[in-house]
Amino acid sequence: MLACLDLEGVLIPEIWIAFAEKTGIEKLRLTTRDIPDYNELMRGRLEILDENKLKLSDIEKVIQGIQPMEGALDCLNWLKSEFQVIILSDTFYQFAGPLMAQLNHPTLFCNDLVVDSTGRITNYRLRQDDGKTKAVAAFKNLNFQVIASGDSYNDTGMLIEADAGIFFKPPEAIVGEFPQFPVTQNYQELQDAFIKCRESLEK
Repeated sequence: MLACLDLEGVLIPEIWIAFAEKTGIEKLRLTTRDIPDYNELMRGRLEILDENKLKLSDIEKVIQGIQPMEGALDCLNWLKSEFQVIILSDTFYQFAGPLMAQLNHPTLFCNDLVVDSTGRITNYRLRQDDGKTKAVAAFKNLNFQVIASGDSYNDTGMLIEADAGIFFKPPEAIVGEFPQFPVTQNYQELQDAFIKCRESLEK
């Protein structure tokens, strides 16, 4: 049985929010919690970076100061002892590297940035549109049962596709739209929910 987790908002803080706080650019605080269309969100982010002449190196400096959320590593280690764990994220390998080291290098499926010779982020390359949902569908095609957890709009597709879905610290608006998913507010509740879902699937 597979446990599929979102990265930002579940195991680590939101990278773009941390960068917004560092730069003081409020519009960079927007995430998929605010703008569900990921392409629209990313196009806006790249425009803001260009307007402010910010490069990949500026974001990397902020990422170096980010640590996993308190209790995240213990929770991840527990999940690895109970399930096969895969992190499904809309982030980019260029951002995630230092953070994966702090989480003992779990398996991560995410996307790539296109960066020119000056370090300017010119574009982004999604592995697939709605990659999280398609990854879960592919795992199910391989006859794996999947329990998925995430916190935001861009996780709802994979939660619906999975055999069982769990919210972790979601905004209230999403809870109202997707009342079928149990809501957890801390890692102990998340672990308990994974066990409960597994027991239900094994019946």
